Amino acid sequence: MQNVVNALRALEEVAARQPIGVGELARVLGLPKSTVQRSLRTLHEAGWIRPAGGEVTRWLVTTKALQVGRRAELGLRDVALPVMEELRQRTGETVHLAVPEGDAVVLIERLETDKPLRIVLPLGIRLPLHASANGKAFLAHLDRELPGLEIYTDTTIADPETLRAELAAIRARGWADNRGEWRSDITAVAAAVLGADGPVASLSISLPATRMTDALRPVFGELVTEAAARIAAGL
Repeated sequence: MQNVVNALRALEEVAARQPIGVGELARVLGLPKSTVQRSLRTLHEAGWIRPAGGEVTRWLVTTKALQVGRRAELGLRDVALPVMEELRQRTGETVHLAVPEGDAVVLIERLETDKPLRIVLPLGIRLPLHASANGKAFLAHLDRELPGLEIYTDTTIADPETLRAELAAIRARGWADNRGEWRSDITAVAAAVLGADGPVASLSISLPATRMTDALRPVFGELVTEAAARIAAGL
């Protein structure tokens, strides 16, 4: 069983840090090189990773991981889309669905508002964990270090202690918000879709900063939290 766990941990880190060599991977995982080498050999033989080429062997994930991820996303979309549509109708604003990918979240579905002034983010865009509502909704339920917090706007939370306090508040109320922390013209509220082992997706309501009021924010926060819980129950 431990060999399986080691191999899965290795696959996750290769996906997050690719291309990566055995030495760096061993340091990240805190495991002996020999153990990591066995895990990499198993993953390679099973078709999950491949060498990147060059004099020193470094590893990349293969399309097999992508295919499995897409199948999982399709199941998530099937459950999420009806809930997203209801949320869009109740709020009149754009609704996004995101999944984690390494040190970011990636938008995989979007239902847009009918209002002429709207937030348009392309599917596949990567959003920072610490500076987006979707990202903070994830981060609040993860146990990880917070190094190198990049500053995007004047409101980006770049101090680790301040961010930890913010994440504690998110866990307490159930939803995260973004007050122009990634782009100054965008505001959002988001909630994590929680599985048995932690967050598997996040759901957000995004709108221009000019339309978000202090009174509206907690109302949207409660609505997105309820919707995320319904998606989690349906998975």
